[in-house]
Amino acid sequence: MTHMVPWISAWMLLAMFVLGLALYRKFLSAHEEDRYVHISEGEARFIPHQVAVNQKIDKVDRWGEALTIATLVAGMGLAAVYLYFIL
Repeated sequence: MTHMVPWISAWMLLAMFVLGLALYRKFLSAHEEDRYVHISEGEARFIPHQVAVNQKIDKVDRWGEALTIATLVAGMGLAAVYLYFIL
């Protein structure tokens, strides 16, 4: 089973990157002032910041979804290879 060590290490690195991305998203969403869209004249100065934060969160969400799926598929593949070799 030592031939699987590099693959498992790469999978663990990918999983840790996904967890780090989730934490980064949590910190980004914590910096939102509120969850409401500012539409009145007095709140117009908040709109560009809100748009920028939402664009960052959307980008992180897209990467997070793709990498989570990749991590799950890779983990299932590694589990299948492991089971194949021990059975």
